[in-house]
Amino acid sequence: MPQQHPAQVRPAPAPPYREPAGLLALLVVAGFAALALGRFWLADWGQHHPAAQAWVTVFVSITLQSLPFLLLGVTLGAVISVLVPARWLQAALPRRQALAVPVAGAAGVVLPGCECASVPVAGALMRQGLPAAPALAFLLAAPAVNPIVLVATAVAFPGRPEMMVARLVASLLAATAMGWLWLRFGRPEWLRLPSLNQDAHQHGRASAFAQAMQHDLLHAGGFLVLGAMLAATVNVLVPTDWLATLGGQVVVSVIVLSLLAVAVAICSEADAFVAASFTQFSPTAMLAFMVVGPMVDVKLASMQAGTFGRAFAARFAPATFVVAVACAVAIGTVLL
Repeated sequence: MPQQHPAQVRPAPAPPYREPAGLLALLVVAGFAALALGRFWLADWGQHHPAAQAWVTVFVSITLQSLPFLLLGVTLGAVISVLVPARWLQAALPRRQALAVPVAGAAGVVLPGCECASVPVAGALMRQGLPAAPALAFLLAAPAVNPIVLVATAVAFPGRPEMMVARLVASLLAATAMGWLWLRFGRPEWLRLPSLNQDAHQHGRASAFAQAMQHDLLHAGGFLVLGAMLAATVNVLVPTDWLATLGGQVVVSVIVLSLLAVAVAICSEADAFVAASFTQFSPTAMLAFMVVGPMVDVKLASMQAGTFGRAFAARFAPATFVVAVACAVAIGTVLL
């Protein structure tokens, strides 16, 4: 076996993020099967089983309300990730990083995309020379404040526009704060720049667009089904008086829903409908669920570790959680 010259030896990169594609596909199939059955056979069977009827009603309601926004968000996210050059945002930002951070965060308002797409887009921005602080602000803001998410929030909370406004303000505040924190305390050795992915160049934009659509739809759809199932289970199995007691304690309710957002990892285009189903919890706790979820959850932490390195994710994810919860509580106290 030929020996490699020492100059050619490179350190092995950190293992990339690997999605449980089979499990997500199973969740999507099971979820849509439950939708079909839930409107017919399960609806009749549930007349004699009130708990099952309630579970089906909540699950079908959340999924059907979320699906149009999920499809639209995935489509626009694929368009942006494939067709919009990262250098456009770089050219539009101020030269001073302290000013570039809030501008990059605000750019998420006009650039739709789910949190799955925001990680590779942020990596492309850094590869093309954008400093880490504004790139990370964009990474956090884009899936949380884009127009698809804001419209979905307004639909999920009819007659309560303050929920959409609070989500916009709290998410922008958290993304900007994390960008400034990285600018002040971040170290270059914590962040590994991702290598260039040549797939889009080798196979063309049409193939890259199809792959992005397939990836995001499978990923987001699987977690949407999981989140809807969890929300329906909580609403049916957990006694109402327990939820009322828990929801009445402001601090505890915020912590519980924030940790739940990290665990269930629901796509940002659909999480407002799940949050709205937790009617026993305070509006501030619901806001925390919607602010934390698009910025830090189990899948995002894994993606960040695979893209930027474990040293980065181990510091960035916990800090983001604390900042997101603090911003949600501060804005919720004022606006809600």
